[in-house]
Amino acid sequence: MKKLGLIGGTGPESTLLYYRKFVYESNKRTGETFFPNLTIESINVYDVLAMCAKNDHQGLVNYLAKAITNLVSAGADVIALTGNTPHIVFRELQSRSPVPLVSIIESTCEEVKTQGIKRVGLLGTRFTMEEDFFKKPFIEASIEIITPHSAEIDYISDKIHHELERGIVNQKTQAVFISIIKRMYRDEGIEAIILGYT
Repeated sequence: MKKLGLIGGTGPESTLLYYRKFVYESNKRTGETFFPNLTIESINVYDVLAMCAKNDHQGLVNYLAKAITNLVSAGADVIALTGNTPHIVFRELQSRSPVPLVSIIESTCEEVKTQGIKRVGLLGTRFTMEEDFFKKPFIEASIEIITPHSAEIDYISDKIHHELERGIVNQKTQAVFISIIKRMYRDEGIEAIILGYT
């Protein structure tokens, strides 16, 4: 079996989720009594967000390329980013990586296409909702991405950074997120929602 490398820490909750899902799903699919070999390179989500806020894409590419180098040195045959926001420079990273990179965004787009959905809502960090990097594969597949209103984007971004990235699941926040999704369904005709903040 090939060795997977995960670029984690963007935030810790998504890293844990990826680790658990990969390990247990591999075990379930193979029927084997072993857990697959993988390596996690944990980076600082706040460094990533600071570079995104400054529009320092080259700095972000260099930062993530170092993580890729570390994973390749540890024997990784394929690498996945465990957060959506770092995908802002995915294509640049892919061209520099000596091993294949798995894109969360392209995998999500494939699933949306498979389900025949043509109008989908997107929640995520400010960068995920406002920049084009997430939307591009969907647009190419003739799938419309709908994002929340500006004030909703502010609220969602704040709660992702101050609650979800710290493992805090607040029922009031959850209720507001659900009300935003319901509004998008009612007012904008979304058929599904992408929770793009891993």
